[in-house]
Amino acid sequence: MTGSRLVRLIERQCEELAIALTAKLRQSERTSEFQKIPVEELQKTAAELYHSLAMWLVTKTEKDVERHFVAIARRCAGDGISLQQFVWALAISRSHLHRFLLGQAFVDSIFELNSELELHQLLNQFFERATYYGVVGYEEARERGRVKSAATRVHRQGTQQASDAIK
Repeated sequence: MTGSRLVRLIERQCEELAIALTAKLRQSERTSEFQKIPVEELQKTAAELYHSLAMWLVTKTEKDVERHFVAIARRCAGDGISLQQFVWALAISRSHLHRFLLGQAFVDSIFELNSELELHQLLNQFFERATYYGVVGYEEARERGRVKSAATRVHRQGTQQASDAIK
């Protein structure tokens, strides 16, 4: 796999990366709503992603990315996290990973340089898709909320009409 040395390093240090990312998410004003989510849950989600990074970059399909990030977005929307803060959290996640990789990078050959560049390209593509499908998940959650609100209104109107008929 492209950049496999760095991917293995990320996977080995997934817990430390997740702890640092969680701290960044909880400290940033642009992601303050993530304080609603327990620290352990944020760390677990990030650690799982980092731990299986090679799978996400190489073997997972776009449909897998869609399912995963639509589900995460729906959960975040349900937890009261705004779309802006969700998108910014993904940007922080990408930046956090890139900074980590820059700190670890040492290239001995043109092949290794090419390999690292390809890894950065795969990571960018992954985070672009995660952002896109996250927005899709928020739109689906919003639409479900509209349908639920409309059904509640119809139910209330029917209850009120039945109550009025009895009087």
